[in-house]
Amino acid sequence: MAYLCHVTEQTSLSCELLAQAQLDAYNAHDVDAFASVYCDDVQLLDLATGRRFCSGIEELRELYSRKFAEKPSMHCRLVSRIVCPPFVIDEEDVVGLVDGQNVHAVATYECRDGKICRAWFLREVHV
Repeated sequence: MAYLCHVTEQTSLSCELLAQAQLDAYNAHDVDAFASVYCDDVQLLDLATGRRFCSGIEELRELYSRKFAEKPSMHCRLVSRIVCPPFVIDEEDVVGLVDGQNVHAVATYECRDGKICRAWFLREVHV
């Protein structure tokens, strides 16, 4: 059975550009640029638990302003990216988030109307 995907190149590109713009702003610790790619009612979720840890643009700004201030060495390196509009899935290595450790993570971004509207995060668990 064949399925048609009605995704234009522009849609694919804009989703990828949104993911890259937020990554660049994250690494620059620029909360204004970071927040600018998210919609006003953004939802951030922990994929492993299903827990929503951020709801809305103001909470996102507060959360990441605090992270950027408290973790000045925090930096994310993109390992790989899958673009499947309206989703972008990034495999990442994050340094400076957890003291003395690199964090292997996956972030999935859902894009709508030129913004990221939801994101799910999964981090490697060290036991």
